[in-house]
Amino acid sequence: MRPRPDTPKPGQESVWRYPRPAVAEASARHIRIEHAGVVVAETRDAVRTLETSHPPSWYIPPKAIASGLLRPSQHRSFCEWKGEARYWHLDVGGELLRDIAWSYSSPTPTFALLRDHLAFYAEPLDLCTIDGERVRPQPGGFYGGWITADLAGPFKGVPGSAGW
Repeated sequence: MRPRPDTPKPGQESVWRYPRPAVAEASARHIRIEHAGVVVAETRDAVRTLETSHPPSWYIPPKAIASGLLRPSQHRSFCEWKGEARYWHLDVGGELLRDIAWSYSSPTPTFALLRDHLAFYAEPLDLCTIDGERVRPQPGGFYGGWITADLAGPFKGVPGSAGW
């Protein structure tokens, strides 16, 4: 079943106009992540990935992440475009959020901008914002896109979207 893209409102981008295969682009938007009263990450030097039907995933440079909070995970996954991802746990105030972030230490040449940057799942975190707006996590729990008011869907991850 092919979904019917929502009509973008003024100031919105349609995720149905994003390319496939995906691309990565630098962004100066203000990204901030907080959990348990701690600023986990903050930057205006992120990279976002754009893929048809997905809200962007936001990759943060390591220098913008508070030191000492990340713990390596044994979990790995593979993306046909980006390569092998490794996962990270976040330890904030004794609370361990498992496999909350992922990164590519050796991305494919097309995604070289992502090297060692980390993307975070928004759902378990207290607050993730883009330019001060609280994001909503991409539905379904598998993908890590962040949804903001400037995006028009529908978004991959909702029930019935496996074939999109």
